[in-house]
Amino acid sequence: MVEVTDATFEQAVLARSNEVPVVVDLWAPWCGPCKTLGPILERVVGETDGTVELAKVNVDENPRVSAMFQVQSIPAVYALRDGKVVDGFVGALPEPQVREFIGRLAPAPSEADQLVAAGDEASLLRALEIEPGHAGAVAGLARILLDRGDAAAALELLAKVPETAETRSLAAEARLAERQVSVEGDVGELLDSLLERVRVDDEARQEFVDLLETLGPEDPRRSQYRKALAARLF
Repeated sequence: MVEVTDATFEQAVLARSNEVPVVVDLWAPWCGPCKTLGPILERVVGETDGTVELAKVNVDENPRVSAMFQVQSIPAVYALRDGKVVDGFVGALPEPQVREFIGRLAPAPSEADQLVAAGDEASLLRALEIEPGHAGAVAGLARILLDRGDAAAALELLAKVPETAETRSLAAEARLAERQVSVEGDVGELLDSLLERVRVDDEARQEFVDLLETLGPEDPRRSQYRKALAARLF
């Protein structure tokens, strides 16, 4: 789920809908039915494992998006694919109808998807035979290789697919493992020591960026050290 504004709508919704269906939830804090529908949408879209995405728009704060959809009543929900509205409804539908609505957007799991869901190495290898670029299979198998201590093979595998947040994190972990950099203990001390060298040392800069990935998106130090890196480089 992403909170979308007038400024981010084009990229977060229109452009993104060329890759996956995007459901736009137009709501406002004072709207009682919105408070009922919102959690249902979040739960049902969340269960699609990324095959459908949810964008929430506060109509009070984003008049341009509201005008674009000619909103007259909320909650109003629209589904976009390839930059165009393909479905929608107005009002707080019950969960079974919301599931039906989302189900029309989410593609049925492929054979490769089902094998990835199994999660074992044999199933993941078979999934890659069927669909060599399956991101979920690559990520799952890379995780197994990393746990086995084969960072080089994990990196070779990850290089075969476009980068996602998950594969970027796995690749960072693999590069650190290859350099025998431990992320146990105080990662902050490692980052501080590398910060002095990032401007002139490419390897130090890559290690610094990889260590940031290990902090996770919710760690406040991630933003702090990103700003520190930018200050050193620019």
